[in-house]
Amino acid sequence: MKASFKARYEPDKATAFATVAANAGDFKLRASMTDATIVNGPCLNGLGLAIEKPGFFIIDYNVPKKDLRFQFMNTIRVAEKPLNLTYIHSKGDNKTILNGSLALDPANKVSANHVIGTGDTKLKYTYVHGGLTTFEPSYDLGKNAWDFMVARKVYGDDLFRATYQSSSKNLGLEWSRASKLNGSFKISASVNLAEERKNAKTMCRDYLGF
Repeated sequence: MKASFKARYEPDKATAFATVAANAGDFKLRASMTDATIVNGPCLNGLGLAIEKPGFFIIDYNVPKKDLRFQFMNTIRVAEKPLNLTYIHSKGDNKTILNGSLALDPANKVSANHVIGTGDTKLKYTYVHGGLTTFEPSYDLGKNAWDFMVARKVYGDDLFRATYQSSSKNLGLEWSRASKLNGSFKISASVNLAEERKNAKTMCRDYLGF
C-alpha cells in the first residue's frame, strides 16, 4: 500500500485543506478535511471520504452532510475513435449529469455536458496546437452564450490561462505551476468588463505535497 499527503492554504479565505490518499490494489482510498475538522477539536465538519477504481467508478461520501455522490466511467469506440462517457449522480441535491467526450485525433476533441431534467446543456470544442497552446470555445444552450479559453504552457511546469464568459462579461487570467521540484501555486485575477468601474479581483494559492 502506498500513501500520499497533500495540503493547501488559501490566504484570502484563511482556510486550510488537506488530503490523505492510499492505494490498495486496484482501488484508491482518500480522506479529505479542512481546518474546521481539527481546529475546534476533532469533529466531522469538512470531512470527506472516497473510494475509486480508476477508469471505472468513484464514490464520494460527505460525512457531515451524509451525502453520497456516484460517478461511473466507461469508454467505447465510435468509428475507431474513443468516446469517454461519464455518469454522475449526487444523492443530496438529486442531480444527475451526463458527460461525453470524443477525441477525433490527438489535437482535436469535442465534448458535451447535460444535466438530466433541465435545459442545462453545454457543448465544447478543444484544439491543442503543438502540444503547448490550447484553444477552447464552448456554447451554453441554456444561456445561449459563448465562453472562450486560451491556455499556454511555458517553461515546462508553468501554465498561463485566459478565460472570457460572454454571458457575464467576466475576463479571467491565471498563472499556475505544478512542480515537485519548484513547488506549486496558482495566481488568478478577474474583472467584469460590464461594470462601469472595473475592479480586478486577485487570488493567490500555495500548495504543499508530500
